[in-house]
Amino acid sequence: MNELILEKKARTTLLVLLFLGWALGNLDRYVMNYAIVNIGEDLSLTNTETGLVLSSFFLGYALMQLPGGILADRFGAKRILLIAVIVWSIFTGLTAIAWGLGIMVIIRFLFGIGEGGFQPSASKLITTYYPKNERSKVMSIMLSSSAIMAMLVPIISAVLLLSIGWRAFFVIAGAIGAIIAVLYWKVIPKDRVAVNTDGAPKITGILGKLLRMPFMWSLVISYFTIYAVNWGLNSWLPKYLTDVRGLDLLSIGGLQLIPGFIMIVSMILSGYIIDKIELRISKYIGAFFALLLAVFLLLMFNANSISLFIVYQCIVTFVMTFVVLLLPSFILKNIPAEYSGSAMGMANTGGQLAGFVTPTLIGAMVDAFDGSYNAAVWLLVGISVICVLAILSIVKKDENVEGEAA
Repeated sequence: MNELILEKKARTTLLVLLFLGWALGNLDRYVMNYAIVNIGEDLSLTNTETGLVLSSFFLGYALMQLPGGILADRFGAKRILLIAVIVWSIFTGLTAIAWGLGIMVIIRFLFGIGEGGFQPSASKLITTYYPKNERSKVMSIMLSSSAIMAMLVPIISAVLLLSIGWRAFFVIAGAIGAIIAVLYWKVIPKDRVAVNTDGAPKITGILGKLLRMPFMWSLVISYFTIYAVNWGLNSWLPKYLTDVRGLDLLSIGGLQLIPGFIMIVSMILSGYIIDKIELRISKYIGAFFALLLAVFLLLMFNANSISLFIVYQCIVTFVMTFVVLLLPSFILKNIPAEYSGSAMGMANTGGQLAGFVTPTLIGAMVDAFDGSYNAAVWLLVGISVICVLAILSIVKKDENVEGEAA
């Protein structure tokens, strides 16, 4: 049974719950970028050790994408979604008791493992319970919580981390996760796609279908490239603005509210637009936007004023967000619900591996070129061009997906 469309009120309730869950997950994830300053001081971490703590999340998150999707297809999306929220909440809370580098890396890695099951399971719920013409919109609203948290976390961090400390903050965040888990258990519909293992898709069969699809490999490369640019910018832009443009952190925080707002607007608008356009047409729009991304990255880093830099950054944010929202639409609207979780997990593995690799690679390039960011900029531009080619290589549904799914 591929589609079990819920009534409108139930669909709205489910969307609110997915939004809240993803907002909490992003809060727990993003706040570490600010808490690590105090954590590094308390635990006497070097810069290299600090980077290891931050990267450990992405490694766990990436490794869990495909298994999370397969488990959602095999045992039901609600079950895996619940487990994901419970596990990441436990390890969010346990962050508060970390006493050294080793235990902190383990806790953050396991936190990534827990959060890694969320998006594949949420994607399966969207595919199962929403009509095709709403799925991109629903996904965009859920993912917009990420942009909202990116805007709010600097404020939340300034207030809470300074007033109650990082250890107390992570305990509270873990407790909020427990509340979210209870709401999921009570409200989200019971699993009906894979209620028993006898009738559920076989893991080897699911993987076999996905691995034989050129469609999926094009998506993996597309995910990797667009998220390589995304995480490369997110991780190094504050330091670039400090080192090259001479801004202080307070000024950076204020200026970044502008592209942050553009990201929220772009996410919501993109979902509505993508639902109104045929995917075969939106593919070419996505490729064009990825090409614009390469052009405006060059213009942004060569801007002769900070005002012009922010203008170009807003355009970069808009076109990049459209591509980020477009890519999951190919899965939500082309892959059968029986293994849509696995498909999303496979594609998102590429994206999250980029989050693990790119920040470290950019840091090594900046060191290799004596503090110059020029090589790193050209790296991001080149990756954007590869993204153009990868999106264009995504085949139409009737050429590939239906044949493999048959």
